[in-house]
Amino acid sequence: MDNPFSSLEWRRINLSRQGLLAPPASLAEAVARLGYVQIDAIHVVERAHHHVLHSRLPGYHGAMLDEALERGELFEYWSHAAALLPMQDYRFSLPRKLALREGQRHWFERDAAVMGEVLARISAEGPLKASDFQHPGHKGGWWEWKPAKRALEQLFMEGALMVRRRERFQKVFDLTERVLPAGVDTRPPSDEEFALHLVRRFIKAHGYGTLKQMGYLRRNVQPHLKAALAALHGSGELACFSAHGQTHWFDAALQVPPPLPDRVWLLNPFDNLLIQRERLRHWFDFDYQLEVYLPEEKRRFGYYTLAVLWQEQFIGRLDVKADRARHRLHLRRLTLEPAAYDAAGGLRPFLPALEAALADYARFNGCTRWKLEACSDRTLRSHYRKQQWLAD
Repeated sequence: MDNPFSSLEWRRINLSRQGLLAPPASLAEAVARLGYVQIDAIHVVERAHHHVLHSRLPGYHGAMLDEALERGELFEYWSHAAALLPMQDYRFSLPRKLALREGQRHWFERDAAVMGEVLARISAEGPLKASDFQHPGHKGGWWEWKPAKRALEQLFMEGALMVRRRERFQKVFDLTERVLPAGVDTRPPSDEEFALHLVRRFIKAHGYGTLKQMGYLRRNVQPHLKAALAALHGSGELACFSAHGQTHWFDAALQVPPPLPDRVWLLNPFDNLLIQRERLRHWFDFDYQLEVYLPEEKRRFGYYTLAVLWQEQFIGRLDVKADRARHRLHLRRLTLEPAAYDAAGGLRPFLPALEAALADYARFNGCTRWKLEACSDRTLRSHYRKQQWLAD
């Protein structure tokens, strides 16, 4: 159980497995390597799933995702949240679907009559979205979804419907048999197979992790995960070590990547590297929280803060907002972390890499100019105050 690598080496391993150091061969490979890409509706800047893919695929644009869905390389379903998943993992979505069909509750009580009507319309008319079902008297807030929309979501969660595409972020649903590519494995996995899948997917995405991390936000899986880990350890596929008071399991064939390039990544709050906050604290010494859901007076860093990663350390948080009409990216506040400074208290030499990342992120958001409006560091405040709006 001796730890074979330093903390720095473990961070490099994690970043490499996340696809941040070398671009994956394709969008489908990027999602397969990560295991999932979370979908989120917040739109103050480009949406989370597009940003996660942009961070790993040079030249990424949204049409690439539409094309991958059309080719049947990906599908939408629930991971720990709404997500894009590799189509080769379709069978591992079936345990949740079957549980919901058998009475497990997701968000709503089943309304079999409305579900039958909705299914009949899609069967007869082809792909439809929630707005194609008119229901007078409902205002449309998420807390009072109209019956047809609830039925669509229930049918989707149970597996009778799939998302064929999105139009202006609205799901377009169709019958599963009309969306699922030929030859996809549709055999429900056993509990043992599902546990092995969760372990291997996590190890592929991160290189190492704990039992708790592998079962993140999943019900009743820990006993099966323990058995899977024991089996993979016994076969030599996994090894283990102790750190932060926990047993960590890792790919026995791991190799440490070389030193990282002089690069800054601006990572989305829902990025796969960030989503498990305890892991982030332990390995990167970065205590991160998205403050979107906090009242304004309780926010410390801003509404929508990106994590600023330089090489293998998090050096700051950046609150962002895109003014799409004027093609301007507002950098509302940059808050630097202790890791941004050297032992003498001076700024470490990340500024050229940060400016390259900011220009790239502005382009990604369709913005031609960006401006740093506030910063926790006096030197940077003075530097950018003189420059005003910077053109790409």
